[in-house]
Amino acid sequence: MDDVPALVTLHVWGVAPARVPRAIVRMASDRSPVRRERGIGFAKLMGTGAGRTFTVRDADLGHWALLATWASDADAERFETSRTARGWSRLSQERLRLRLRPLSSRGRWSRRRPFGDPAPIPHDGPVAALTRARIAPRKALTFWRAVPPVSADLHRSPGLRLALGIGEAPVGLQGTFSVWESPNALTDFAYRGSPHVDVVRRTAQEGWYAEELFARFGVLSVEGTFAGRAP
Repeated sequence: MDDVPALVTLHVWGVAPARVPRAIVRMASDRSPVRRERGIGFAKLMGTGAGRTFTVRDADLGHWALLATWASDADAERFETSRTARGWSRLSQERLRLRLRPLSSRGRWSRRRPFGDPAPIPHDGPVAALTRARIAPRKALTFWRAVPPVSADLHRSPGLRLALGIGEAPVGLQGTFSVWESPNALTDFAYRGSPHVDVVRRTAQEGWYAEELFARFGVLSVEGTFAGRAP
């Protein structure tokens, strides 16, 4: 899948502790219905976490996410009235929805290129960054040891509006999603922060990932809240 989607959305639903078991069931039962939505391309239902260690200690059982690509804005809007979306609305106590436009992408996710190869275009507003990796099992320990300094640097970075871990499994299939007030704020973290620069350098040396993807998006709109706060 190499085409650039017209739109990418990220939904994050917050659920009360008593409803966590129902959310876990929905994570499994909604996979097939989501794939059948009109205009949907790539879609991943995921758990979330703090993203500070990329181990099970980070897991946030109160928030669950759906990342999806769409053939058109109309298809994405139609999803909001679907059985899946209505079910999560009834289950959740808060919702965050971001509409995104791909700006750049490299690598693969589940052997696919979900965001294609976007042509460079200027974007002056808020941006989002997504990283996703399948960690090589034999490299997991050294990877986990390298994460905390980068996470600490991320969470104290100027211009950061939101940061959360995302993953299709508690261990081994992990990523981060972050929102920044400007492209410059993201660039400052990615290329001028010594912990992150060091990890980027070590990635090639250590061979941490069996598969990896890095993507950047323009943020078109943000609706709702995450943990009671609007990013």
